[in-house]
Amino acid sequence: MPLQQVILVRHGQSEGNVAAELAQRDGLERIDVPARDPDVELSATGREQAAAVGRWLGELAEADQPGVVWSSPYRRARQTGEIALREADVDLHLRVDERLRDRDMGITDMLTADGITKKYPEEAERRAWIGKFYYRPPGGESWADVAGRVRAVLAELAAVEGHEVALVTAHDVVVLLFCYVAEGLDEEAVLERSRSDPLRNAAICRLVRDTSSPTGWAVTDYNLDDHLRREGVEVTDQPGASDEVGGGSRDEQSEDVDA
Repeated sequence: MPLQQVILVRHGQSEGNVAAELAQRDGLERIDVPARDPDVELSATGREQAAAVGRWLGELAEADQPGVVWSSPYRRARQTGEIALREADVDLHLRVDERLRDRDMGITDMLTADGITKKYPEEAERRAWIGKFYYRPPGGESWADVAGRVRAVLAELAAVEGHEVALVTAHDVVVLLFCYVAEGLDEEAVLERSRSDPLRNAAICRLVRDTSSPTGWAVTDYNLDDHLRREGVEVTDQPGASDEVGGGSRDEQSEDVDA
């Protein structure tokens, strides 16, 4: 039987998430990240969150247990998957797929919204004109670019035989765009979801096969965090660096890049 279900997990809080929030709080232009983006690790809180994901996995019915695990190559996502599998006492190989990596911010990497506006005012204007979904910073990617990667991964997962459930550990924009593809959302709908219900660290989403859906998939769970709350693990929804410029709320300024 082909794959029937995909469990999506945003990585736990990372040291980059913490650094980005501090930079925004203090009105800084640059984020003091501890390492290059692929090497940013989970914070202590992020490790606790990943362990809570593992305990949630361990409580699933046998039919809902993952048989394959795919992860972004970025360390924070791999650590989330590894900690969760260890906590669940599940012995599965974690397959790394670079298509699940976080969005590439190009020249705006490590800059806050204020930093982008001040250092690259022409990019701020171009970003405002094109809009968040299709804007591609020089050397970087748009949300639409990431959606293309996600479509390719989901098509490959759909063809997996011999396992009914896959676990995927990745980043907020990647997980959000999996749901976008599965639900057949448009630009306005996915941006509204990102503003009104941003993915929390170590939150869980679930896609299931649905032959009545035009995409072949349905989103049955989105942004679940009960596994964190019931254990008293801190719930965080921290963004990373920002490609949002100008005014607006915290979420509007920094909701899609996951340091």
